[in-house]
Amino acid sequence: MIEDFLSFLDVGQGQQSLRTLSRRILQKCRKITCAEAGTIFLVRRRGQTRALESMSVQNDRIRLPDRSFLVPYDTRSIAGYVAVTGEVVVIEDVYAVPLGRPYSFNRAVDMATGYRTRSILTFPLRNFQGRVIGVLQLINRLGEGGENLPFEPSHEQMIAPVNAVLGRALEQAEILDVVADANEKLRQRNKELREERARVVALQQETEEAFRTSVRLLARAAELHDKDTGQHIVRVNEYAHLLARKAGLSKVFCDEIRYTAQLHDVGKMSVDAAILHKQGRLTGNEITELQRHTVYGWEILRASDRLSMAAEIALSHHEQWTGGGYPRGLAGEAIPVAARIVAIADVYDALRSNRPYKAAFSHARAVEIMTGGDDRIRPADHFDPRLLSIFARQHAEFDAIWTRFDDETAAAAAAAAQPIVPPLASTGP
Repeated sequence: MIEDFLSFLDVGQGQQSLRTLSRRILQKCRKITCAEAGTIFLVRRRGQTRALESMSVQNDRIRLPDRSFLVPYDTRSIAGYVAVTGEVVVIEDVYAVPLGRPYSFNRAVDMATGYRTRSILTFPLRNFQGRVIGVLQLINRLGEGGENLPFEPSHEQMIAPVNAVLGRALEQAEILDVVADANEKLRQRNKELREERARVVALQQETEEAFRTSVRLLARAAELHDKDTGQHIVRVNEYAHLLARKAGLSKVFCDEIRYTAQLHDVGKMSVDAAILHKQGRLTGNEITELQRHTVYGWEILRASDRLSMAAEIALSHHEQWTGGGYPRGLAGEAIPVAARIVAIADVYDALRSNRPYKAAFSHARAVEIMTGGDDRIRPADHFDPRLLSIFARQHAEFDAIWTRFDDETAAAAAAAAQPIVPPLASTGP
C-alpha cells in the first residue's frame, strides 16, 4: 500500500492544483479504508488567528455544496483537536464520545443534511519539518453489504506511514499554485524542487520493498539537476559493492552499500541549481556552497536509522586520506570506510563521464589518473591506499560495470522500448 501511494503521488504531481490533489488524495484514502465520506482540511491564517479550511469534501450518500467552509483551530472539534495536538483520533460512534474528551461532534451538520455520521478516523498531515499543516478526516466505514463498521487499528497503521507523504504532497501542490501565479521564477522553482525532494527523503517505510523504492526515488530526484550523469548512480552502487566485496567486508555491509551509495550526492538537491548548471569557473562563495552538499545530504538522511550508512557516505565521500578534503578535514581511518569506498567509485565514474568542465576519459586513462595522478588528483593523498590497491587489481571489473550500465546503452534501450528507471541492485534475501 505504501509503494502504491509513492507511485500515486509520483505521477504528474507537479502539474496538479491544490484542490485537484486534495480530491485525489481523499478518494485514495477513502478507497483503502472503505470510508463513505471524508474531508481534507488545511490550516489557514485569518489575521491573528488560524482556522481549518476544507479543501475537498466528499460523500457518496448525499450531495454537498461545492464551497469551502472553516472549522475553528482549537480542541473543541475533532478536526481542530487533531490539528492542534497532532494526534490520531479514532471514534466508533461520534454520538457517543466518552465524557472528559475536550472535543465533541457538532450534530447540527447531520441535522441540516439528514446524514448520520457514525465512525470517524482523523489524522494529521505534516510537512517536511513535522509541523501539522492540515487534517484528513474519514467518515463511516462501510462493510461489503453496506453496513456501518468502525475503523480498525489496522487502518491507522496503514495510514500512519503515509500521512506525512500526503501532507508534503499537499504542501507542494499549494507551493506550485503560488509559483504559477508568480510566472514560475527560477528562485521559486528551486525552492519547490528542494521541498519536493525533501518530502521523498522523509519517507520511512515499514517494509523492505517500500524502503528500497523510497531510496531509488530519492536518488533519481537528486540526479534531476544534472542531465549529464545518466546511469551514474547505478554504476556507483555497483563499483562500491565490488570494492566492498574485494575488501573482505561483511555481506550485510556489501548489500547495504549497494543501495545506499547512490545517495552520495543527494545533498545537491539543496544547492542552488544555478551553481550546479554554471558552465564557467565557480567563485569562492559558489565553491563553498557546492561543497555544502555533503552537509545537506547528511542532514537529509540522518533522521533515518536505516540510512545511517548513506548519511555517512553523503557527509564524508569528499574527505581525503591525508586530511585535505571537506567538510570536516578528516584523515585516515577517521573517515568512515563506506565513504572511502564511494570516494574511489565516484571519482572513477566522474573520469569516465562527460562533464561540463571536461570530456570523458577512456578506461585506461582513468586508471592512469586514479593510480598515478594528474594536476587535480593525487592518489596517495586522496584515497585509502588499501582500497586503491584493490582498485588497481580489479580495474577491469570497473570497466565491465561501466560498459554494462553506460549512458548510450541506456538511451538506446529507452528509445527502443520505454523510459528506464535505473534498476535498484538486488541485495539478496
